[in-house]
Amino acid sequence: MKTMDDKKLFQLAQEQTKHSYVPYSKFNVGAALLTAGGEVYTGSNVESASYGATICAERSALVSAISAGEREFRKMAVASISGDFTYPCGICRQLLYEFAPDLEIIVGNAEGVLRKHNLRELLPYGFNQEELNKGK
Repeated sequence: MKTMDDKKLFQLAQEQTKHSYVPYSKFNVGAALLTAGGEVYTGSNVESASYGATICAERSALVSAISAGEREFRKMAVASISGDFTYPCGICRQLLYEFAPDLEIIVGNAEGVLRKHNLRELLPYGFNQEELNKGK
C-alpha cells in the first residue's frame, strides 16, 4: 500500500481549487481523497444556476473514486481559497459516511496549520446501510 503524508494530500486539494467552476459564490474548493490502496482522487466544486444541481469538491472526488471502482478510503483533504479552515458540508459528510465512517478529514489554513478530524467527530449521528438494516 502506498502512503501519502497529510501535507502533500492537502497540497493536492489546494491545487484542485484552480479547477472549480464557481460563477455565483466565487468560493473555490478542492478535495483530495486517499484510498486504502494509496490512490488519490481529486475533485473541485462545480456550481449551477439551478443551485440544487451544484456539487461540492468532496462529493466530486468521492464520485470519481467510486466510478473507478474504489470502495475503501483512508483520508480526505479539503482546501479553499479563503485561507481559513474549510470543512465538508452536511451532505458531503453524510455521503462520505456511507463509505468510510472512520475517514480522516484534513483541513488547513493559509499559515500551513493542518487540523485532523475523524468523520465521526464531524457527523456524530450519521447513518448508513447498517442503520437502515436495523429496522428490518
